[in-house]
Amino acid sequence: MKRSILITLAVAAVLSCTACGKVGKDEGAAVPAAAGNNFTEAATIAEETEEKTTEQPTEAAEETSAEAVETTAEETTADVTEAAAVENEVPQRPSADTAPSHDDPYYAPAPAKHDIEGITYIQGALIANKSYSLPADFNPGLDPTCETQFNKMINDAARQGLNIWFASGFRSYDYQAQIYSNYVARDGQALADTYSARPGYSEHQSGLAIDVNSIDDSFAGTPEAVWLENHCHEYGFILRYPRGKENITGYQYESWHVRYLGTDLSYAVHNSGLTLEEYFGIDSYYHE
Repeated sequence: MKRSILITLAVAAVLSCTACGKVGKDEGAAVPAAAGNNFTEAATIAEETEEKTTEQPTEAAEETSAEAVETTAEETTADVTEAAAVENEVPQRPSADTAPSHDDPYYAPAPAKHDIEGITYIQGALIANKSYSLPADFNPGLDPTCETQFNKMINDAARQGLNIWFASGFRSYDYQAQIYSNYVARDGQALADTYSARPGYSEHQSGLAIDVNSIDDSFAGTPEAVWLENHCHEYGFILRYPRGKENITGYQYESWHVRYLGTDLSYAVHNSGLTLEEYFGIDSYYHE
């Protein structure tokens, strides 16, 4: 369309010159040639103008489109990278010495209390040892908060290349009776009492105790056992039966047995260097 308009204007210009007398009668023979040359030149200029007008916007549009695609790709890549970084972000480990505040992500609340006759609480902590028993019909299952904190603990351990897994948790009165009877039949009651609880006296019945990995002396001294002893309190647990405290806890050293208390109490007990019995000033022996 632009080309037609430009050609029309060129022809009009030539005719105008003739009408105005710029081309004389004596030069009439030259008029057709001159008109032809001007017409051709005008047409050529129109074509060049149209080509330039057509090409330039196309190139600019292509460049703009390419830049837009590149920018969008960069922004998408940045968004994906940022999302991946957040997803794989390793949470900041809690302090090994100072208990976390209540608004800290690593704060672990005390387990829920049970308003049931026959259960002993000291400073909000449920007590189950050779001196303090649990009712035979007490079957709370594994405490949910205990389970949540245990999973958090083993996930953090895994980020450090350690493999800690759940081996045993809640045990009912009847199940503990079966286990204990088997040990007595094999080793005699005196020896069985050093490593297995009588029914009604096991921490496992409280739903607050967990055994990890291999439940025997082979676990002691492994990187996982060392880490567990030094860091389980950061997640609300304590190593319940430490080495050299057998006459106080009533049980042999168990590197695999942790007890959940919540971080308010677990830090206090761990930092004191005392067993739960020493910390509360209680004993642990069968009274019958």
